[in-house]
Amino acid sequence: MASPAVENPLVLASASPRRLDLLRRCGIEPARVIETDVDETVQARELPRAYARRVARAKAEAGAAHPDASAAYVLAADTVVSCGRRILPKALDEPTAADCLDLLSGRRHRVLTAVVIATPDRRFAERLVETSVRFKRLAEHERATYLASGEWHGKAGGYAIQGAAEAFIPAIQGSFSNVVGLPLCETLMLLEGLGWRQT
Repeated sequence: MASPAVENPLVLASASPRRLDLLRRCGIEPARVIETDVDETVQARELPRAYARRVARAKAEAGAAHPDASAAYVLAADTVVSCGRRILPKALDEPTAADCLDLLSGRRHRVLTAVVIATPDRRFAERLVETSVRFKRLAEHERATYLASGEWHGKAGGYAIQGAAEAFIPAIQGSFSNVVGLPLCETLMLLEGLGWRQT
């Protein structure tokens, strides 16, 4: 089935399959997906909001500079899981995932996503969306089962709310899709406010 025509195509500057899936749920198929090479190292004393904004802007600028993004809207985002002032890493090994789960267990934390859009004439607009997430206190068998599942791999904060970890979360305040990786309502409002239309 052909994608709906648009005045200016949308390029997703993200290799995240979750962001692509979220856009597709809204009937949006990006004309191209570009994986940007951006250093995501946290700087000394950098706070979660500033970090998310800086990295998302760098991804948008890198995407906008790509030759395949000419005359396109470029969408980039960065999602951060934070506990207080601490930025939790993407869990790439089981000890890191275990540390994240131990920190989140029985506590509230924040998920922040900075969304940055570059217009075809290379203006940049940004939106930061925050969701508060409450984790139940994990029993040892729950922790062990989740770690054994491997679902945490590559996930910020060591969990995926759209998977088995949803059973650990009795309440959220704010956007669910933000916790998955892209706040859909706010992203679409930002795109439409910049003149992007899907017809």
